[in-house]
Amino acid sequence: MKKTLLSIALLATFGSTAALAEEVKFVTNAAYPPFEFVDDNNEMQGFDIELARALCEVAELECSFHNQAFDSLIPSLKFKRYHAAIAAMDITPERTEQVDFSDIYYENSAVFVAPVGKYSSVDELKGLTVGVQNGTSHQKYIQDKLEGEGLKSRPYQSVQDGLLDMTNGRVEAVFADTAVVGDWLSKNSGYAVMGESVTDANYFGTGFGIAVTKGNQALLDKLNQGLAELKENGTYDSLYGKYFPK
Repeated sequence: MKKTLLSIALLATFGSTAALAEEVKFVTNAAYPPFEFVDDNNEMQGFDIELARALCEVAELECSFHNQAFDSLIPSLKFKRYHAAIAAMDITPERTEQVDFSDIYYENSAVFVAPVGKYSSVDELKGLTVGVQNGTSHQKYIQDKLEGEGLKSRPYQSVQDGLLDMTNGRVEAVFADTAVVGDWLSKNSGYAVMGESVTDANYFGTGFGIAVTKGNQALLDKLNQGLAELKENGTYDSLYGKYFPK
């Protein structure tokens, strides 16, 4: 009965075939380890991906996963190409006007990373260039808060591209999620977090949520029920410990 009701709700939302109604299409940007990435077998992996797969299992949903650029995720939901996006996406006031979000599944913050000893504070980056992923809260934070003070941002298709450019001296620092920077630092020496983490609730700090097409309450309820079950049965803690070991 639950699956039938969800199928009816998805049909109403997407006005499509029965096959589409029975499949929940997740979209992500699989270039953001440890949250989502493509492994050596060309399979999508990561905390978000495993969490979504576990969600689909407990919620008895047929799910597929699709990969595209981060700045196209919300437009894809608005144009109803996909049902949900899980991509380390901050819940922000601006985004909630465009899509609906699940309950928070990860508490977030952001940091600047730069070569060790080169800069002691963000103030020293004024007049210099910082890499950010295009379409992210990090880009908007710099545009709103720091560009007026002389700091420049350079957008990249992925944060990994920005980090690579930093190692090649093309940008002075990169601004990204704390966990992503931590994962990268564990594999790259000579770089370090600069200053304190940023938790401005208008950009970060509220947490990550799964975005769904606005008005798809049936799917949102399913996802929230699944998140609650995964936290209760220990699956969430197990995945968290796997990807974010202390």
